Amino acid sequence: MTKASSKGGNLRDKLDGNELDLSLSDLNEVPVKELAALPKATVLDLSCNKLTTLPSDFCGLTHLVKLDLSKNKLQQLPADFGRLVNLQHLDLLNNRLVTLPVSFAQLKSLKWLDLKDNPLDPVLAKVAGDCLDEKQCKQCASKVLQHMKAVQADQERERQRRLEVEREAEKKREAKQRAKEAQEREVRKREKAEEKERRRKEYDALKAAKREQEKKPKKETNQATKSKSGSRPRKPPPRKHTRSWAVLKLLLLLLLCVAGGLVACRVTELQQQPLCTSVNTIYDNAVRGLRSHNILQWVLQTDSQQ
Repeated sequence: MTKASSKGGNLRDKLDGNELDLSLSDLNEVPVKELAALPKATVLDLSCNKLTTLPSDFCGLTHLVKLDLSKNKLQQLPADFGRLVNLQHLDLLNNRLVTLPVSFAQLKSLKWLDLKDNPLDPVLAKVAGDCLDEKQCKQCASKVLQHMKAVQADQERERQRRLEVEREAEKKREAKQRAKEAQEREVRKREKAEEKERRRKEYDALKAAKREQEKKPKKETNQATKSKSGSRPRKPPPRKHTRSWAVLKLLLLLLLCVAGGLVACRVTELQQQPLCTSVNTIYDNAVRGLRSHNILQWVLQTDSQQ
């Protein structure tokens, strides 16, 4: 058992019909588990205790219809206090509340509310007004609910605006990301095309070099053939009448020799020699033959027969 339940004693013993009175019990916390076990206790009085907060699971006591939390030290209510949808009567007199949770607007069954003697926000305090009689407390419940609904609507609009801003920002991020991806795809596509073009050029260059290499031996062979043919000395054109020229040269040589011999035999002292005597005799005979043209005719006939 908790300290709260021990001080409160046996809760079932305190239950009177549908009312459970835990006021003036010196409670520091609410015995939520024990209260949840008593769904018949729709009227709960927790006034005049030392409560500073309410646990979040307190909002699960949805069977509550009337709740008295006056004269405690509550500084705030749970954020999901609006889950107490069956609550019709709520007394929060003399606590330390400044604001109410936005979910307070969900207390659609609330008909009676007392917020006196709390350091409320000036706007909320003006809306709540006084709760000096039954009518004013009902008006307080109605006005506070309307105010909290307006606050809830404002917060919802602000939430929607933030969501819209976030969605727009997300769309921009997505659009930017798509643009970036498209740009990257374009860059990759361009790089791929450039790489393909580079490889094609290399392939063409290799083919051209191969063709040039294949042509080079032929050129070298042709050039070598040309150089060989060019280095050979040209044969002089064949001379016509080679034999005739040879015979003429030979005759000229013989004539020179004979002339020399004749001069030597006729002019010098050698003319008395037997050889020169014979030469002189031949010379004399030759002169006589030339005069009769016999020897000249013989030379011409010999040349034509050759």
